[in-house]
Amino acid sequence: MSPTNSSKPAVSDRWSSNLAFVLTAAGTAVGLGNIWRFTFIAGENGGGLFLLIYMATVLLIGLPIMMAELLAGRRGRGGPVRSVATLIKAHGASRGWMVIGGLSVFIPFVGIAYYSIVSGWILDYLARYLALGGLSGGAGAMSNHFDALMASPLRLQFWHAVFMAGVAFIVGRGVHAGVERTAKIFMPLLFLMLLGLVVYAAIYGEFQKGVEFLFSPDFSKMSVELVLLAVGQAFFSLAIGIGALMTFGSYLDDGASLTKTAGGVVLADTLVAILAGLAIFPLVFVNGLDVNQGPGLIFVTLPTAFENMQGGAFVGVGFFLLLFFAALTTGIGTMEPVVAWLVGRGVSRPKAAICVGASAWAVGAVIALSFNILHDFRPVTALAIMKDKGLFDLVDFTIASVLLPLNGLLIVLLVGWIVPKAVSAGELRTAPLLHKAWLFSVRFLAPIAILSILVGVFLPG
Repeated sequence: MSPTNSSKPAVSDRWSSNLAFVLTAAGTAVGLGNIWRFTFIAGENGGGLFLLIYMATVLLIGLPIMMAELLAGRRGRGGPVRSVATLIKAHGASRGWMVIGGLSVFIPFVGIAYYSIVSGWILDYLARYLALGGLSGGAGAMSNHFDALMASPLRLQFWHAVFMAGVAFIVGRGVHAGVERTAKIFMPLLFLMLLGLVVYAAIYGEFQKGVEFLFSPDFSKMSVELVLLAVGQAFFSLAIGIGALMTFGSYLDDGASLTKTAGGVVLADTLVAILAGLAIFPLVFVNGLDVNQGPGLIFVTLPTAFENMQGGAFVGVGFFLLLFFAALTTGIGTMEPVVAWLVGRGVSRPKAAICVGASAWAVGAVIALSFNILHDFRPVTALAIMKDKGLFDLVDFTIASVLLPLNGLLIVLLVGWIVPKAVSAGELRTAPLLHKAWLFSVRFLAPIAILSILVGVFLPG
């Protein structure tokens, strides 16, 4: 049973081409998770082995889940709430599956609220590099600058507001004029700038050492924790379970190949992560700095490296501009499912974008206080795993480590077990053997992987 024509988005809410979809979906997936989170986690966990497990997870599990989410969106022809409701009605499933729709609105709303805060940090650094030609004073000064930013409610709130306003403005302009056009401009620029940084790292950094670190796996470091980190990073970086891919899938034409388009997104996403490692690690090594610096790798370690390198101020501008592009495209994709939900309820797109932007900013404004005024506030002390987490860390943990995997699990179970095999085969249009492999992944491999993440998160130690 196919959705009726009345349930389909208007022509103005369809991608102008498959390339436009790939660029937009890749822009949503390619963000701080690929450049910031990937590099510092890989740096903390030996580089090559982490990358190997990450790539295997992306190919065997991430790609099939992405195809499932796109299938649900195109089959349902609406945002997550509408698409799930359509699938439930078409296949006589329980209304309990509607929790997917609810999570696919709640997760991106809270997600953009706190993601905007981190994106504001990038704007602060970019403005500082543009206005002052970079930062100086060595590692201690870099650390003090970051600490001063965290301690200033005014600076955090200002940049948080600037970023959120920019995202809301673009999303409010619509699928073609806003979301798609921005991706067409910024995604090619992002790749070009990243390639430029790799060339710079090859000339002025210890490139061979960086390549060896990233591509020479040390199997002696294999552990359950490392596998869970790599699997979790794959889910995080591919934007699985947010609701954006389901929303974007509803804008796909019936003739578009879900396998090829999802493959294009996965390829772009993985390539950015690898290029980021090739750009960052050689610069860290040539300055004798430690790659095992955690989240501070981007905001403390790299600015220290830029200060000591030829043309470092110019490279710093390019690097933080690159981070801004990545953050912006992800922010747009994260806000879109929430705006699409309001548009489906009769709210005009500009008003919906303003409403979502303002509300998410207000939520983020409170969360941002956890770095200063509410620094000692611990919202949940009853659970051991959460008792030491401030407001920002608690929200990040709940969204990225609990709700995203949970929603991803529900999506693959819905598509894998409720949607008939004949229907999924008709949507994917792949060879029978590939369809069987995909079905095996979404029915068994992906649920096991996701459950391992959820169990691993709450295991003691």
